Amino acid sequence: MMNKLAIFAKGAATSATRHWLMQRVTAIILIPLTFRLIVFLNLCMTAPYQETVAWLKSPLNTICIEVWLLAVCYHSAIGLQVVIEDYVANQERQVKLIKAINLSFLFLAVAALFFIFRIM
Repeated sequence: MMNKLAIFAKGAATSATRHWLMQRVTAIILIPLTFRLIVFLNLCMTAPYQETVAWLKSPLNTICIEVWLLAVCYHSAIGLQVVIEDYVANQERQVKLIKAINLSFLFLAVAALFFIFRIM
């Protein structure tokens, strides 16, 4: 009995540690990429459409925006999963909410990447 409990506790601790670490890694990745996003948003507000598209077609800018999208979706999904695990008591409801959130962020990431590739 004690061995099963110890194995479960170790698995939960490993998962929590991995989530904590990935939250920090994605946050660090997002810091410099957010500056590139701010430049892009500024272009969207002030520059003509052709200039904005030309900026986005640059390989470095495209990769930065795509990585930002993927990192922010993953970062948000992990963060919301932790909130659900902390504040939703019903285990079955936790699993359903986490799956719904993960699918939602997956859909958002795929849709955003699709539209970026469509512009190119």
